Amino acid sequence: MTSPKQSRPARGWTRRAAALLTAVLAATAACATREQPATPAPTAAQVSFPVTVTPPGGAPLTVPARPERIVSLSSTATEGLFALGAGGQVVAVDDQSSYPAEAPRTDLSGLTPNVEAIAAKSPDLVVASGDPGGLVAGLAKLRVPVLVLASAKTLDDVYTELDVLGRATGHPADDLVARMRSDIERVVAATPKKRLTYYHELDQTLYSATSSTFIGQVYGLFGLTNIADAADATGSGYPQLSAEYVIAANPSLVFLADVKCCGQSAQTVAARPGWSTVDAVRAGRVTALDDDIASRWGPRVVDLVRVVADAVAKA
Repeated sequence: MTSPKQSRPARGWTRRAAALLTAVLAATAACATREQPATPAPTAAQVSFPVTVTPPGGAPLTVPARPERIVSLSSTATEGLFALGAGGQVVAVDDQSSYPAEAPRTDLSGLTPNVEAIAAKSPDLVVASGDPGGLVAGLAKLRVPVLVLASAKTLDDVYTELDVLGRATGHPADDLVARMRSDIERVVAATPKKRLTYYHELDQTLYSATSSTFIGQVYGLFGLTNIADAADATGSGYPQLSAEYVIAANPSLVFLADVKCCGQSAQTVAARPGWSTVDAVRAGRVTALDDDIASRWGPRVVDLVRVVADAVAKA
């Protein structure tokens, strides 16, 4: 989502920039933000500890007992924990974890983690999106396991990470994942297939995301063509475009993931020099996304899919 949001040169840490760097450590308003129903608490027969889990692309981790004091240093993991029904075990979340509202938000940082500050929360499990500053080794000395769930590259990664998170916390993810799969498949199947191009804006300096990224694959569900693909000379997945490039590419749809962070809207885009000639702008097909949903790869990806579907259907 990457995110995020996703990979670009680091700037001052606004909420938006923080989400962008989250994806670097792993390598992305009109949106409805409906909270996923919590999965009922599993029975003892469903959960057995110790349990060993292996995140996509990561190393196996053994969780010795059902964690009762979880610290989340990942906004995506925070959303996943609460959607799975493990919210009652979460004692602290990082400063970027803005959802759900009841998450115990603190000044802990997942980007520049302080091992002593984290240890002061007496966690028996820490969940993070990367290993900055030797986080894993530092907490290992204190016998605190760290579950690293890096940025998802595909929807299957999303489902796998939720499964890993569920097994590590004692809350099987089967029902949640099945519901997500079904909802996404139903939305995509019900959306008319159209030949449309699009531009996804990460921030007002015109960083974008290509089809190879997680967010790009969400758009790919609808057969959309990404104007950023041809501009990614380095293969980073997150090229910086120019206004001239976007105007010449003339996208059919524009999606803004810099609404909360940077105050962008259909009106500000239309006011940019030359942008009033872009098809998406002329036809009123500029969609304001929820920055957080567009940068995270957790349960609310279903909401993102619905917003994209709505934009495609109206085009």
